[in-house]
Amino acid sequence: MGYRIAVDTGGTFTDVVVADEAGQLTVGKALTTPDRTFEGFSNALANAGDIAGIAHDRLLAETEMLIYGTTRSTNSIIEGKVAKTALLATEGFPDTLLYRHGGKREPLNLAMEFPPPYIPRRLTFEIPERINAEGGVERALDEDAARAVIEGLPRKRIEAVAVALLWSIVNPDHELRVGEMIAEIMPGVPYTLSHQLNPIIREFPRTSSTAIDASLKPLMQSHLAEFESDLRAAGCEGEVLISTSSGGVMHVGDVVAKPIYTVKSGPAMGPLAGIAYAGAEDQGDDVIIVDTGGTTFDVSLVRSGQVKYTRDTWLLGEWIGHNLGLSSVDVRSVGAGGGSIAWIDAGGLLRVGPQSAGARPGPACYGQGGEEPTVTDAAVVLGYIDPDYFLGGRMSLDVAAAARVIEKVAAPLKLSAEEAASAVLTLAGEQMIKAIQEITVQDGVNPGESIIVAGGGAAGLNIIPIAQALGCRRVLLPRTAGALSACGAQFSNIVTEFSASRYAHSNGFDFDGVSATLSGIARRMDAFEEELRGRGIARFEREYFVEARYINQQWEMEIPMPMDRFEGQADVERLVQTFHDVHFRRYAVKEEGGAIECINWKGRITAYLDKPSFPTEAATDAAPPAPRRAMRAYFGEAGALDTPFHLGDDLLPGMVVAGPAIIEEPTTTIVVYPGSSATVTQGRNYLLETGAAGA
Repeated sequence: MGYRIAVDTGGTFTDVVVADEAGQLTVGKALTTPDRTFEGFSNALANAGDIAGIAHDRLLAETEMLIYGTTRSTNSIIEGKVAKTALLATEGFPDTLLYRHGGKREPLNLAMEFPPPYIPRRLTFEIPERINAEGGVERALDEDAARAVIEGLPRKRIEAVAVALLWSIVNPDHELRVGEMIAEIMPGVPYTLSHQLNPIIREFPRTSSTAIDASLKPLMQSHLAEFESDLRAAGCEGEVLISTSSGGVMHVGDVVAKPIYTVKSGPAMGPLAGIAYAGAEDQGDDVIIVDTGGTTFDVSLVRSGQVKYTRDTWLLGEWIGHNLGLSSVDVRSVGAGGGSIAWIDAGGLLRVGPQSAGARPGPACYGQGGEEPTVTDAAVVLGYIDPDYFLGGRMSLDVAAAARVIEKVAAPLKLSAEEAASAVLTLAGEQMIKAIQEITVQDGVNPGESIIVAGGGAAGLNIIPIAQALGCRRVLLPRTAGALSACGAQFSNIVTEFSASRYAHSNGFDFDGVSATLSGIARRMDAFEEELRGRGIARFEREYFVEARYINQQWEMEIPMPMDRFEGQADVERLVQTFHDVHFRRYAVKEEGGAIECINWKGRITAYLDKPSFPTEAATDAAPPAPRRAMRAYFGEAGALDTPFHLGDDLLPGMVVAGPAIIEEPTTTIVVYPGSSATVTQGRNYLLETGAAGA
């Protein structure tokens, strides 16, 4: 096994994790270069090479596999910088994206308006046709009208086309014909057909995913082609895979065909790192994974070793934003990262985020022209970050600039700089706590029963008070925490899913229809597996799921199927019982004896890749060496305290650092608060004891 490189290109930093043949992980970090991704990647790789003592060119030449993750698609959606896209919909149904699911979080707030639909109404065109729910043709496709619509798109400078016709999942003939006409009239313009991308019953998520996918094709096709070209030109001959929102990886060609899978793909790698590190340190399989980057704070969950998935992933606000509509790792994100900007609202209250200083200009302390106070600036003012050892000493921070911008929020609040900085960090922490509670408490999970695996360059700044507030006694902070998502990619597999819709009632089950649906999914998995076996992959696993609900329930719940086919009524009863059990576990209620309706069926196939191991070292009972230096650091009610600063390289497995203390790693800083402690594990990670009562 040669080198295996994982890349996570974020809004502020580009992280690179290099795994060598012995399983040793080396983290490199550099500022993201939005104009040319390869430049930031190359700088981060050079940093990793310097740490490992390997030349940049040699690293690339001897790389067997490179896994690339990027926030480009997510950021493009949020910033509205996607391709100009047209939506072709069944006549009479042009407002699917406008009305969404038809609800909002605050139904009585009449002043709250829905934001514009993902594709503007003026770029939504109605196609005369109609398929019914049984697949019958109610109204034949009016090809002349469809042709007239498509011929008018170039004049509107349309760059991509989304086609989402009613009940195409049952009978795709009309969508296929419209696709043929687009290819004929607009050669080279990418388009997406809803039945091919996301064949599910619900109209809005199917249309939404189709629109998002089409709008990303010009951007991501160009971006991925450019990055791969730069890699090859630099001497990389290894296999290139792309991180996806399913928590796995896919080949470049597959992602180019369906770029929607790159949305939120970076955070989707976090749970893989969480499982790997918690398992290696024997900390159980109930894990809360948090990743504090420069722009966002991302939370995901692992229960009993299983990653939590959802089909309800929203961007720009739940119910009022844009829905991916595809099954993806359940990641909750809030705009509270290291670069999040602190500000005073019209009512005189302190706020943090969601605006971020990004990589350019970045926080004021970076010395690149930033003039707004950020979470990182607050940490510098509090004395948590040594300004001479940021990024392992590769970047010096401007303490005076940090103090100057923090004064912008301190003065109106009549606080000292330290008090204001502490308030900024506390407020950011409260948003992070809320995000964790949404994915745990609101889903029937007690966070105090889990260990937190914390990652991201800013994770160590306030993870201990966050864990204390949640009742979590332990936090595992990997030594490679500064690149948690990239580390997760090192432990990823090739994962893809195939789905289909077929209604079935548990009383009077449609055995023939469901069997045909599952057989169709199995055939698609067979073809996928055969292709990968030709690439030398030998180990595969298949899982089946169904989205079901009790009679008269509004929403479905996805549950794992205890079988891959239905032989008789006994199998149906097993499925119903599984639904009861999962429903009770999540919501503490079940309708014993009640019937269920099955809506969508899904198969997930995992192709296992080789992974790095975790080297360990013998523990010592020696005390930590003398700290590198001591500084005054401010700890809220405890005030300013003399605080030792330890270099991570000086600490050996078994050593315990009691708070208050700061541990400096090249890509992250760990603040050990008063009353807590950090133990260096045999894997050279940090197990933080928070002092919380726990569960």
